[in-house]
Parts: sequence; structure tokens; C-alpha cells
Amino acid sequence: MKNSVMREWLLVLTACVLCMSLSEAIGVNYGTLGDNLPPPSQVAKFLQTTNIDRVKLFGADPAILQAFANTNIGVVVAVANDEIVGLSKLGVAQEWVKNNVAPSVPDTKIIAISVGNEVLSTGDKNLIAHLVPAMQNLHTALVGASLDKQIKVSTPHSLGILAASEPPSIGRFRRGYDRVIIKPLLNFLRTTGAPFMVNPYPYFGFTAKTLDYALFKPNPGVFDKNTGITYTNMFVAQLDAVYSAMKLLGFSDVDIVVAETGWPSLGDIDQPAVNMENALSYNGNLVKFVTSNVGTPLMPNRTFETYIFALFNEDLKPGSTAERNFGLFKPDMTMVYDVGLMKAQNTSPAPSTGTPVAPVTPVTPVTPVTPVPVTPTTPATQKYWCVAKPDVDQKTLQQNIDYACGQGVDCTPIQPGGACFNPNTIAAHATYAMNAFYQSSARNNYDCYFGNTALLTQEDPSYGECVYQAV
Repeated sequence: MKNSVMREWLLVLTACVLCMSLSEAIGVNYGTLGDNLPPPSQVAKFLQTTNIDRVKLFGADPAILQAFANTNIGVVVAVANDEIVGLSKLGVAQEWVKNNVAPSVPDTKIIAISVGNEVLSTGDKNLIAHLVPAMQNLHTALVGASLDKQIKVSTPHSLGILAASEPPSIGRFRRGYDRVIIKPLLNFLRTTGAPFMVNPYPYFGFTAKTLDYALFKPNPGVFDKNTGITYTNMFVAQLDAVYSAMKLLGFSDVDIVVAETGWPSLGDIDQPAVNMENALSYNGNLVKFVTSNVGTPLMPNRTFETYIFALFNEDLKPGSTAERNFGLFKPDMTMVYDVGLMKAQNTSPAPSTGTPVAPVTPVTPVTPVTPVPVTPTTPATQKYWCVAKPDVDQKTLQQNIDYACGQGVDCTPIQPGGACFNPNTIAAHATYAMNAFYQSSARNNYDCYFGNTALLTQEDPSYGECVYQAV
């Protein structure tokens, strides 16, 4: 009888440990670009039926913050990129905290302020120069409000901040940003006890040959000759590349938080790797990895606080069909597919081979803009170029030119007298500069991101004596 009771208690304890492991690591990005999404009060109530105990917002909407009051769900609020320059003045930062944070605490469990989004990848020198001062001022404002112990200040980065990432042992930040911007940023994070936020997306970095590697599926792996480690999935390799870059600057002790990662469940007709099965494989195995607490080869036994992108499918998001189908849940709060995050279920994450539930209704594929973007499954033997998206404003394109040319690529062909100077337009020059940057980098998809103002094409933009490089 005693043995039976003991076994029952062990089962309960095991379930509790699994539940705690999930809730201590898995969060979601809660976006609101939809005309059919439930009100925040329903969302907050719904999340209490899941093992998700933290959400990352893309603003500081008072209605959402109020909805999460007394739920014990951690909330990350966000500062928009266009607010950063103003926040480099202490008074503005104090007002921001007073208006956007103070009214909601302690009822709402605000745990962090995310300052901007992928700021270094914008190429906006003015914005980048004001990033760390804005973060410092927000922290000072939190200190003044006695909230600095509870609320940390950080900023998320795309992996485009890395100059090298393969193999992970040679990971390093881009020259020019590494010691001028990133080192002071990491020093601030260490001093205040805040994490370094990154947005690793194997979805943006795989090829036909590395799809299984990106999806946590069985594969031969990638060998790092410097460490003797064979990596069997891209997500872990990306985290170790970030760690290597941080260690190179002397900040291996700063925690890493995964601010965004995910895989869409539905895409356009030219995206065969975007489907329910692959979304389930990626996110289901991601949950299993994060909650296993095994860490990575270079960071053993670490738990990485991870925010999956995204909570809901958002029907008003611009771009391809995939952009509107990153959600774990549909707007009616039923699962798009099951990764084992509901409290009513077995607390173990669903295996990657599980059957998706409540499949989404197929959406008529969106006709791609011209030039046609290359899907991540394009064979590595094919050449492709990075070009400016249509209708991007000239100020942004000029910033892209300044960024790309400032990274050491050869921009002399778009100078007066150069082979690619004519047509003398910002758009033409931006396309040349962005492509030169992309080709000189690791040619991951995020190297042709530029704040979502560029895309990949298989159509060679070269003309006359103007040759666009393609490695």
C-alpha cells in the first residue's frame, strides 16, 4: 500500500516538474495584426489554461496590460523603433515608464522592456547610435520608480548581427558594431542583470539540403572541426554561434533569451517547405529542447527563455501567406497544431510525428511581387541575388546603402563614373549595395533582410557592363 501511494506521489511530482519546466521557459509573441482576434481579456484567460506563462508584446497597449492583471503571466512590453531617439533623453524615458509601465504594476507582472526590434539590422545610424543611451535611460527611470529589480531592459537582434556563424565556434559580431555598439550594450546587460535577446530563425536560413537539420529531424549533422562537435540541428548551432561571438568580447556570462523563433504552417505555392507537418516538427521539437534543460554543446545545462512566434495567425499582416500563418492558435483559440502546451493534456510536448489538429482552411496563394523571391528550398547550386523590394521609401533605401557600404563591401561601381552608377536612382544603387553585402556574407536569408525591405530573386539584375555578383 505504501509503495502504491509512493508511486502516485512520484507521478504527481514528475508531472509538476514537467509543468514547471514548461512554464519556466516557453512564452509566445502576442501580435494583434488581425481583424478577427479575441479581446485581450479572453486571451489572458485562455493562456491560463496553457503552460505558457509569459507573453511578449509589440507595444505597451494599456488594454492588454490591464487584461493580464492578476494572472501572474509575465509580460514583456516593447518600445517602437521610432521612439528610441526620443528616449535618449532621460526626461522622455521617465515619462515613458510613468505612462506605460507604472500604472500597470504590480497588478500586471511586467518582466522586461524590449527596446526596438532588430535595430542594428535597420542600418539607420542615428537610430543605432541612440539605442544604448535609450536603454540606459529606461533603466534609470525604472530605478527611480523602484522597478529595476522586477523589470529588465534589453533589445532583440536578428542573426544578421553576426559576421560569421558557421561553424558555431567562429561566431563573431560584425566589424564596426562589435566594439562600438555591441560591447557597450553587453556591458549594460551584465551590469543590470538583463539578457541578450536574439531572434534565431532556421526558417530563414535553410536550404534544400539542410531542411531536416533546420527541423530537428534526423540528419548527418554539421561538424565543427574547431571543437569536434557535430551539430544535429540549426537552432542549437545558431545559439552557440551567438555565444561564441559574446565570448569573443568577454561576455559569455550574459544570459541569452530567444525573443522570436517559429515556423509558419501555411505558405504560398512556391514554398513547399512551409506546411503543417514542418511547423509541428520545428515548434514541437523546439518545446522539447527548451524544456529539457540540456542546453547546447557550448552552454550545457542552460535553460533558454524562449518566445515562440506567434500566439495567433494574424490575417492583416502584410507580405506572403506564410507571414499570416505563424500562429500556434487560430483566432477562435483552437490549436492550429498540437505542441503539447495545454494544461489539460499530458504535459510532455507532442512528438514531431504527431498528427496536426484542426487544420487551417487553405488560403488562396498570394501572387508574389516582381522580382519573384526565392524560397529557402532553392538548391544551393542555383544562383540568386538580393534586391530592393518595390515601393520602399528612398530614406530607408539610402540607409541600406550606407549600412551595406559601411560594412566593407565594394561600392565603387555605384559611384559617379562607375559601371553601375546609371541609372542614378536610390533604388538601383540600394539593390547593388544590398546584393554586394549579401554575397559577401554567409548568404543566409537574413543577410538579405534589411528590415524587410529586400528580397531574393533568381533573375540576374545585371545589365550592360554592370555586373551583380552572385557566388
